[in-house]
Amino acid sequence: MSLQTTATAARRRLRTIGVEEELLLVDATTMSPVPVAGLILDAIDGGAESTAGAVLEFEAKHEQIEAISPPLETFDELLAAILHGRRTADSAAREVGARAVAVATAPLPCVPHLVASPRYQLMHDRFGLTMDEQLTCGFHVHVSVQSDEEGVAALDRIRPWLPVLLAISTNSPYWQGTDTGFASYRYQAWGRWPSAGPYDLFGSASDYHRQIDDILATDVSLDAGMVYFDARLSRHAPTVEVRIADVCLHPADAALLAVITRALVETAVDEWSIGMPPNPVSTSLLRLASWRASKSGLDGALLHPETGRPVPAVVAVDALFAHVRGSFSSGEEERFVQNALRTTLRRGSGARRQRTAMGPAGSSTDVIATAARDTITA
Repeated sequence: MSLQTTATAARRRLRTIGVEEELLLVDATTMSPVPVAGLILDAIDGGAESTAGAVLEFEAKHEQIEAISPPLETFDELLAAILHGRRTADSAAREVGARAVAVATAPLPCVPHLVASPRYQLMHDRFGLTMDEQLTCGFHVHVSVQSDEEGVAALDRIRPWLPVLLAISTNSPYWQGTDTGFASYRYQAWGRWPSAGPYDLFGSASDYHRQIDDILATDVSLDAGMVYFDARLSRHAPTVEVRIADVCLHPADAALLAVITRALVETAVDEWSIGMPPNPVSTSLLRLASWRASKSGLDGALLHPETGRPVPAVVAVDALFAHVRGSFSSGEEERFVQNALRTTLRRGSGARRQRTAMGPAGSSTDVIATAARDTITA
C-alpha cells in the first residue's frame, strides 16, 4: 500500500543511506581468487581513505575486501561512492597483479584463507566447514532511524518485501566451478549460519533486544554480530541494516537498491506512525519467498509480497515500486527509480550477465573477466 499523504510528501528529514559492498579478489590473469586483501590495504595505507566516499577494510577471508561508504542522501552521491570504492579497490589490486570484482560467489574453485583474528578463529573452531568455505560477497544497506523503536517498526513492516530486493540483486549462479542452478547461491551458502535468514515479528524494541538476548543465551552464535537476520538494527550506528542482497554486479543497480531500501523503510515508518499493523506473514512463508528469489532472481516466478502466491518477477517488482512510490525524496527520484527498474528488468541481474558471459563456449575466466569490466563501469 502506498501512503501518498501530506505527511509523506513533506519529508520530515531525508534519511541518510550508507552501503557496504564485499568484493572478490582474483588473479588478473587466471581470474582465480587470490589472498591479497592485506597487500591492497597496505597499498592504500590501511584503508584510511574516504574522500569520495569509501573506506576499504578486511572481511573474513583474504580473497575479499569490503568497501564502506559514509552516510549519503542522493542516488548520485551513492553511485559516486560505490564507484569510488570499487575503483580504489581495483586500482590497488592491479598493483599486486589482481582485480577486485563484484560477484557474490567465486565462479572458479578455490580454498579461501582466513583473516587472522581471534573472533574469526573462534568462528572457525565452532562452525568448521561452514567457516572454512565461507567466501560470499553481500551488499548491506544502512538507513538512518531516529530510535530503536522506529527501527523495529520498520523491520516488522519490510519483511515481506525483502525477497524482491534479493531477486533484483542476484549475482551468484556459480560456486566452486559449478553452475548451481540458482541466481543467488550466496543466499543458500549464507543460510548455513544458524541465525541467518528471515526473522519473526518483533513488536517492540524491547522484544527485539529480548530475542537477541535469547539467541545469545543458547551459546550457539558467538555474539550479536553473528545474528545474521536478513535485516536488523545496526550495533554501531542508528540505522536499520538490510543484509539480504548479493553484491550487485552493476554499480547503478547497487545505488538503485539502496534508494529503494530507504523508500521501503520510510514507507514502513509512515505506516507505523498512523497505527497500521505489519503484515503478519509467517517466517516459514518468508523463507520460501527468499528461496524462490534466490533460485530464479528476475528470470522466473517470485512470491507476491502481499498474497504469497507465485507471479512473474515483473509483477512482484511492480508491486514493490507501487508500495514505496509515495516515499521517495522527490518526484524526480521516483521517476528515475521507475525507469531504472525497467532497465534492470530488461537487462537482467548479474546472474543473467554471468551466465551470458559463460555461454555455450565460454569459461569461468570469461565470466570473471566480463564481471571485472562491469564492476567499475558507471
